[in-house]
Amino acid sequence: MVEFSVFADDYSDLKGYTEAADLGLGCGLPTEFAKIQKGQTVLDLGSGAGNNCFVVRAETGEVIGLDFTPEMIDQARQNAKKLGFSNIKFLYGDIEEIPLSDNIADVVVSNCVMNLVPSKEKAFAETHRILKSGGHFSISDVVIEGELPKGLKSVAEMYAGCVSGAIQKDTYLDIIAKSGFKNIEIQKQKPITIPTDILEKYLDADGLAAFNKAQEIYSITVYAEK
Repeated sequence: MVEFSVFADDYSDLKGYTEAADLGLGCGLPTEFAKIQKGQTVLDLGSGAGNNCFVVRAETGEVIGLDFTPEMIDQARQNAKKLGFSNIKFLYGDIEEIPLSDNIADVVVSNCVMNLVPSKEKAFAETHRILKSGGHFSISDVVIEGELPKGLKSVAEMYAGCVSGAIQKDTYLDIIAKSGFKNIEIQKQKPITIPTDILEKYLDADGLAAFNKAQEIYSITVYAEK
């Protein structure tokens, strides 16, 4: 499988960065824009090996990491234990049915994960439910403008870079608004370029030319308030 680490922003200069927890699978740097304050409770959706959690730990009170993969939960817990971090906990769970009570988090962050959830409507509704009144999220994800060729939608390796699960940018933002969020803004947007040698595996010459002419794929970091 090709891992599209070329999508990921560099965490290495941030306080709390832990190399062992950085899998290089993100597409942005949501913690940079999350407006986290001391003493707040922060939830990382799709926490993986714990990278976001270890970074935001330096800025806040309690950090909760949620992931759907038991192996990632185990790895994150091991990393936290090695580092001696006591204000972080990692939970196994589905983002569509977050195993937390209402109004528990001040801030939610996520990096290239919501895009891969089958029902983004449920995922953002759950995010709204667990956030406190006045709470907010900062989420990095991949969106598209135009249509992704079928040859790319079906290949598993695209998921490493959140590509084959990407939906239209306007649709993505509309789901957020319909979930009850307000003051929605794009904090950062950057184009994503899939290497030509990867595209050539799945597209013929005409398909590649059409893709390069019309396709626009972006990494966006979105902010919204409850």
